[in-house]
Amino acid sequence: MALKNIRLEVMQTVEKEIDDYIDKFLIPVEEIWQPTDMLPDFQKENYMDEVTQLREEAKELGYDFWIVLVGDMVTEEALPTYESWLMDMEGVDQHGRNGWSKWIRHWTGEENRHGDTLNKYLYLSGRVNMREVEITTQHLINDGFEVGTGRDPYRNFVYTSFQELATNISHKRVAKIAKQKGNKMLSKMCAIIAGDEMRHHLAYRQFVKTIFEYDASEMMLAFADMMQKKIIMPAQNLRQSGGKMASAFDDFSNAAQRLGVYTTYDYIDILEKLNAHWEIAKMNNLTDDAEKARDYLVKLPSRMHRIAERVKIPQDTNYFKWVEPNGMI
Repeated sequence: MALKNIRLEVMQTVEKEIDDYIDKFLIPVEEIWQPTDMLPDFQKENYMDEVTQLREEAKELGYDFWIVLVGDMVTEEALPTYESWLMDMEGVDQHGRNGWSKWIRHWTGEENRHGDTLNKYLYLSGRVNMREVEITTQHLINDGFEVGTGRDPYRNFVYTSFQELATNISHKRVAKIAKQKGNKMLSKMCAIIAGDEMRHHLAYRQFVKTIFEYDASEMMLAFADMMQKKIIMPAQNLRQSGGKMASAFDDFSNAAQRLGVYTTYDYIDILEKLNAHWEIAKMNNLTDDAEKARDYLVKLPSRMHRIAERVKIPQDTNYFKWVEPNGMI
């Protein structure tokens, strides 16, 4: 009970600055981009020219690319799951609308545009079976996800700090590939989405850094616990129509690794960046258990590098119902 009370006190302390976080890391609705800014404008007389250009550029993208793009889109579209998960954290009053519920709603509002944008692009591209994609999205929302955080804000913020940077990397790499293939529209779209994810990462990373100032030992234990469990991707339960829960995730992940969109080495690099920013190695005045957790976190990247060097990524493409292989590059 004492630990729970301390967590609530820390959350209430950080909450006092939440409006400053919103001003610093989020963008007002009237100023931020919207999906229609990125897509063909059907109110223009030449809208079909823009659609034709989109579809022509889409022809240059290969099979693994479409699998990764669909997986990224579906992950973004499962946003209702993520909002309800964060709203259930200790310290969040979603009924009284305290500062934390305000942050989550504003964060959700920004995130909601990502799936909406990519969904419309995929529909207009004509390169994917949208009904199959929509079935996958509904399954992912229905199945939900469990990332090992419980209602603990410390563990939740470790997860979001990690995951927001992972999505930044993924969208940024997709943008780079699209640009190399001459797809300017998609490249711009994904690059701008990646920018949003970076802002969100910086916010959650700062939440954790502030918590370390008030409750270092418990924050350290929470960080170590999340890394011991491993950070599970939001699409971990990905499946296709007729498939079992999580049956499609490995194939999606392998496609991302083959393309270099998101790899095991990126996972390790994120951990190293978080260790450095939170100055884990320099932490002192910790409890005995927290010191052990600190030492574990400092040594973990090297251990993971050794394991990663022995892992081979499957090179055979597994075909998805989302994308017909005929005619794909």
